[in-house]
Amino acid sequence: MKVGLFIPCYINQLYPKVGIATLELLEKLGVDVYYPTNQTCCGQPLGNSGYESDAKGACAVFVKNFKEYDYVVGPSGSCVYHVNQHFDILPQTEDVKKIRKNTYELCDFIVNVLDKKVIGASFPFKVGLHKSCHGLRGLKLGSCSERMVPYYSTEELLLKEVKGIELMSLNRKDECCGFGGTFSVFEEAISVKMGKDRIQDHLDNGVEVITGADHSCLMHLEGLLNRNNQPIKVMHIAEILNNSI
Repeated sequence: MKVGLFIPCYINQLYPKVGIATLELLEKLGVDVYYPTNQTCCGQPLGNSGYESDAKGACAVFVKNFKEYDYVVGPSGSCVYHVNQHFDILPQTEDVKKIRKNTYELCDFIVNVLDKKVIGASFPFKVGLHKSCHGLRGLKLGSCSERMVPYYSTEELLLKEVKGIELMSLNRKDECCGFGGTFSVFEEAISVKMGKDRIQDHLDNGVEVITGADHSCLMHLEGLLNRNNQPIKVMHIAEILNNSI
């Protein structure tokens, strides 16, 4: 199995340690990982801002860079969802259809392709899981409170097997953090209020570290935490699963 590692723009520029943790984690699991050095943005920011036609070039470059791999794996639910669902703006060649079908968010890939749950990680802290909207309602990485279905969470399947971790229960575990990409720019006040509400939920339940599978959401929460000097750290789930304290 040849896997192409897809590292989103903001992780590449702002959180490279998340990309490194993702690579190391996949290699620990015996995956043959390759990193196409010519990869660029998947086109999500343009698409989400209403300029979908302008994103075609970025989408086409993505397909060109990753078409030779059996799977494409990235530590970002929102970017993966964009590839899965919004590459319909391209002519549906066999390469495009393959990319759309075989691009996976990291946790989804580990659980549902590699069929693994026990990673051998250790993280003795009280952790709160933030479920991003794209991952939860787009990629179906978990059940939603608005739907009458049995509860499940792909990320929790992995986190529960981490040695020493205490996964804290939240009052509103599937509520949006308010980031929403450019929504946080155009609707700043609403975005900030939603983010503060999510943080308060974690504070109320004794969380020491907030984690999740989408670092764009975590970046939003981290900014609010830092600005308000609040005592919670933020870590991408790849960093926790790759940890061996």
